Amino acid sequence: GSGGFRKRKHDNFPHGQRREEKENVNPPSALMMSFKSFQLELDTRHDKYERLVKLSRDITIESKRTIFLLHRFTSAPNGEEILSESEVKLDAVRQKIKQVAQELIGEDMYQFHRAISPGLQEYVEAVSFQYFIKTRSLISVEEINKQLIFTTEDRGETTNMTSNSQDKQPHTWSLKVTPVDYLLGVADLTGELMRLCISSVGNGDIDTPFELSQFLRQIYDGFTFIGNTGPYEVSKKLYTLKQSLAKVENACYTLKVRGSEIPKHMLADVFSTKTELIDQEEGLP
Repeated sequence: GSGGFRKRKHDNFPHGQRREEKENVNPPSALMMSFKSFQLELDTRHDKYERLVKLSRDITIESKRTIFLLHRFTSAPNGEEILSESEVKLDAVRQKIKQVAQELIGEDMYQFHRAISPGLQEYVEAVSFQYFIKTRSLISVEEINKQLIFTTEDRGETTNMTSNSQDKQPHTWSLKVTPVDYLLGVADLTGELMRLCISSVGNGDIDTPFELSQFLRQIYDGFTFIGNTGPYEVSKKLYTLKQSLAKVENACYTLKVRGSEIPKHMLADVFSTKTELIDQEEGLP
């Protein structure tokens, strides 16, 4: 009728038959085969990226748990047990990093850097925090990378069936922490050291805040040498580092000036109140 749609000729044929005829008319060309190979390569790379994101998330979670455990070091009577347990947790994190290194075999790490960077930063923060508690110093990026070299041995039977000997073929995987990830992890470490300062005062430790103040000042001086020449993320975290240093120095000032007036069991509350006031003045959440 008028106003209706006219039926096309090929609508009389089933849908599957039309598809077969189309494929027969247009056989796979070299161009289409190339695009299919590109599709396979992109899908494989995307799947690997997603696996690395999941591994990075697991590394971040386990590293945070290690940091929470290390904060109990100042209040726990068995500090050595806390350090031993943290080492076990960090070994488990390194096993996750080993899986990342295996995923990146034959790949350019910087193509997947955004997927693994958050986990590596958190791992650097956890390792450097443990290292500071042990040695009162900052771990170097070379020392961190030494811990990220993994070696396993795969045993293969020899071609001689009469011999019972087996050849051991060692395989090595390694993952290097980039300087940017190291700097960002150290910048986050300053926040944990600030919390360590407050908790130490609450436990009656008066010497640790002054030691932390000097240590944080050295880190801050090192970051100021970088200035605006470094990556954007580094200069962005410099502000937070400065706030952590200000809170620790404020705690040391209160200890020096009013330490004899305030009871030790109230020092932590006084510092917490002052910290909240500083955050409000600076507009921090």
